[in-house]
Amino acid sequence: MFSSVLAVLDSAPRRFFLALSTVCFVMLGYGLYLQVYGGLNPCPMCIVQRYALIFVAITALLTGASARKGMHLLGAALIVLCAGFGAFVAARQSWLQWYPPEVATCGRDFYGMIESFPLQRAIPMIFKGSGDCSAVDWRFLGGSLANWSFLTFTTFGVLAALMIWRRARHTR
Repeated sequence: MFSSVLAVLDSAPRRFFLALSTVCFVMLGYGLYLQVYGGLNPCPMCIVQRYALIFVAITALLTGASARKGMHLLGAALIVLCAGFGAFVAARQSWLQWYPPEVATCGRDFYGMIESFPLQRAIPMIFKGSGDCSAVDWRFLGGSLANWSFLTFTTFGVLAALMIWRRARHTR
């Protein structure tokens, strides 16, 4: 399997970037599904991870649209940075879930924001998230959303770094 991933990175980098973008958009859609239909309120760290995922998705989409090798290297470098940031936030959230603080200070309740603040101030606060970052509301195979987010961002970053290494090595 690993050799087939390397083959795609070498022979079809555009397909790799487009597949990466598709995976990111599917993940974003699932996150919105969990929020709207599953009743899971995203915390501020979840929102930051969504932004990182959006940046990875858009970067991968734009990079996959280009046939230039230099653009592939630049796009992969940006993906490494965005995925690294997302992995850092997810790791921090995982740590908070494993060692929860005594007082949850992650976000505010949505209705409390609307009641306490004028609308022009409350709307930006909505996009900051309202859930508790240390709460584990969803699990899959024993891992929380933050755990799976960390693994996913790390995988994206490693694959993009591998792409840079393979493409730069073939340039010499």
